[in-house]
Amino acid sequence: MDANRQLSADTDSPGVDLLGMARRHWWLVLLMVGAGLLGAGQFTGMQQKVYESATSVLVSPLGNGQDANSTNGRTKGDINLDNEAQLVTSTTVATDARNLMRAAELPEELARHVRVEVPPNTTFLVITYSSSDARTAQAGSHAFAEAYLRNREESAKAEVAGRIAILNDKLNQLNASLLQINNRLANLRPADPNRPNLESQRTTATSQINTLAGQLNQLLTTTISAGRIIRDADLPSRPVKPNKLLNLASGAMVGLLLGVGAALLRERLDQRVRRPSDLPRRGDVTVLAAVPSRVKPRLDDVFAPFGAGGRIFNRLRNEVLASIPAPDGADARVALAGQVVVVAGASRGAASTVVAANLAAAFARTGAETVLVCAHLPDSLVDTASVSRMLGVRSVPGLSDVLAGRFSLSSATQRAPRHPNLSVVTTGGTASAGGLLQSQALRDTLATLRERAAYVIVEAPSTATSADAQSLASLADAAIIAVELRRTRNTEVADAADQLRRVGTPLLGAVVLPRLTAPRGGEERDSQEVTVADDMTTVLEKLPPKEAEVPVAPKRIRTAATPAAVGTAAKVVQAPAVPKRQTRTISVTRVNVETAGENGADKRR
Repeated sequence: MDANRQLSADTDSPGVDLLGMARRHWWLVLLMVGAGLLGAGQFTGMQQKVYESATSVLVSPLGNGQDANSTNGRTKGDINLDNEAQLVTSTTVATDARNLMRAAELPEELARHVRVEVPPNTTFLVITYSSSDARTAQAGSHAFAEAYLRNREESAKAEVAGRIAILNDKLNQLNASLLQINNRLANLRPADPNRPNLESQRTTATSQINTLAGQLNQLLTTTISAGRIIRDADLPSRPVKPNKLLNLASGAMVGLLLGVGAALLRERLDQRVRRPSDLPRRGDVTVLAAVPSRVKPRLDDVFAPFGAGGRIFNRLRNEVLASIPAPDGADARVALAGQVVVVAGASRGAASTVVAANLAAAFARTGAETVLVCAHLPDSLVDTASVSRMLGVRSVPGLSDVLAGRFSLSSATQRAPRHPNLSVVTTGGTASAGGLLQSQALRDTLATLRERAAYVIVEAPSTATSADAQSLASLADAAIIAVELRRTRNTEVADAADQLRRVGTPLLGAVVLPRLTAPRGGEERDSQEVTVADDMTTVLEKLPPKEAEVPVAPKRIRTAATPAAVGTAAKVVQAPAVPKRQTRTISVTRVNVETAGENGADKRR
């Protein structure tokens, strides 16, 4: 039991759960990825083609002090390239570029198509122009580069011309002042006290004139170079947008995320049991045993003792024996004799039938006398496994016939041909008898079976259909829930556990089966059009006749005769056992040939 709990804890980690969820809903994830690729393809087809062409411009210092670098400048030279990049997209440059391109768009519209990049640690500007036409992209990039250089050169020339004009004005003023000083000095006597002052002013003016003349000469001889185009714009051969590969990859990624989200949402909304680890986490029920999906059990499987399924039920038998402690001071085999274990399905279906039959066979393999009591009244022969077909016994008489008083318990108890220590009490033919599973006759029947057998395995009806499972569990020593993956809901498991715990019977846990498949033989095809009538004998009349039945007297379990049993036997002797509609019934039997299946289960044909 600890190993099962450890397995549940290990398989319930978030990573494994996420992978398992994606694996279970792979079709949904694949569908969303396909939808994402399809949407990306359509979006790519609807996108307008965009061509880009780039021109590299080397920006040179003007040499006149104009290109002083600011504190936040990107380079350490004399040029602030951040300012120059903003200048490329200015209205003045855009207007000049529009004239060069002879375009009809407004300068502001053209500037929106320009992108300027500054490579690190360089004095380059990369001017990129985008357009839906390749030649327009080439022309736009070259036009903006040319317009930027012209604007920068014109601005520099205007700046130089302005500074020359200022220097000329200052020189004219100084020359006029110097002329006045010289005239005053010429009229003064050599010993005049004002002569030294005037001579000092003349010296200062002369010095200033010489300085300004030098600056003016420098400006007049300066060569203005705004920069040059290093790599001119080329004609783009393919569009940069739409990027088909990028769009498809993005669509696939978005589809994958949506698929995982949809799978997670479906997993949350789906209340069916998907894996054994759901039971302790969502239903508060311990997993006693879990048949792996590779075994692929069928509706009529009784697993071979040494197959994968048989070993699982052998371990389940040991779990059941260990979960029912013997009284202090008593021998274990004597104390455990006559124990009744109820196997109830949490939902409709054949899970309880498969679990009860295989558990009873596992108990019988120990050499102890075991009785399998079928108290599950099926809704249809197609939906529910037939114990008579699984164990090779007759369908009638059965438990309902015993509880209705039509047959004795001894006549309804049949020995399973392939399991020497296993006796079977089938459901019986009185399927319409209501309230039989809650009667005193059922209590007396189970009490009698406790005295005759070491272990009594009761296949109870589903807790989702009636309260009969509670009634049977109140008479048992332990209870087990049968769960079929992808069919049983978590709420049904929780409800079944709550119902069985209310009667005070120890709930040992749950046995998990994969989704059961159809039986191997052709009998299920013949039975698809047959529904359960009020009397199972009517069903037998509708089946096609097979070989003639060889009557075999059931081996009775030697036990002391009880007054109830004697009275029932007297009824059988005095009253006719066959009703009127059985007078035309032909007794048949089916020869069962036992072969080994792929998963270790018995095959019968």
